[in-house]
Order: sequence, then structure tokens, then C-alpha cells
Amino acid sequence: MSEQPEEVNTAGLPHLGEEPRAAVPVAYRNLPVKMSDDTRAQLEVLAQLNRRSLTEETRFAVEHWVETSKSDPKVRERAETVRAEIERDAETKRNAIAAVLGASAEPTPGTKPSTSKPTAKPSRASD
Repeated sequence: MSEQPEEVNTAGLPHLGEEPRAAVPVAYRNLPVKMSDDTRAQLEVLAQLNRRSLTEETRFAVEHWVETSKSDPKVRERAETVRAEIERDAETKRNAIAAVLGASAEPTPGTKPSTSKPTAKPSRASD
């Protein structure tokens, strides 16, 4: 079953006193979130004070947290580590595909060339 976007919001979610974001259609998907009764009560109060629905207030909070996390040096360092791991895995898979196809793997800049050699196909005797 493929998930369809829940709704399209073109208004943006400004905080009180902030200018609205550019009106760009955005597709949203549901994300159930479990939280304590105390946190939910506070979020409901904040939503009311900011004249937003609970859903909008939650979305705003999550978007703010994502933006804040992007500039966190520790998060950025872990992201670079993950990126390097992904690149290593991709290089291994590229080399494996090249070996399966019988072509020599072209090394990616900054990586070592593959040391595996493709095997020759056995020749067929003609009838």
C-alpha cells in the first residue's frame, strides 16, 4: 500500500510576530507521536497562544528542531561519518557490479582501485 500525502498547506506556519513563509505547496504525511500528558497539555496551550491547531504547533516544533539540529556541530560530525560510510558501501557495490558484468571498475576519486580481476568467460566449442 502506497502512502498518499495527507494534505497540502500553502499558508506556512509562522510563529506569532513572524512573517509567513513563502506560499509553496507542501505535501504532508502522518507521523504518530507518543508524548506524556504533561507535554501534550503544554503543547495544546502553546498552540492556543500561537493561534495554531495542535497539528500545526507540533509540525512547527518538529521543523524548528530539525533546523536547529542541522547546525549542531555534533550532528554535523556524525552526518559526515555516515556519509563516508555510505560512500564506502557504494564503492564496494560498484566494484561488485563491475566484477559481475566483467568490466574493470573505474575507481571513484579518492578511493583505491579494485584489486579483483574479472574472470574470463569459458569459450564454447563449436558443433
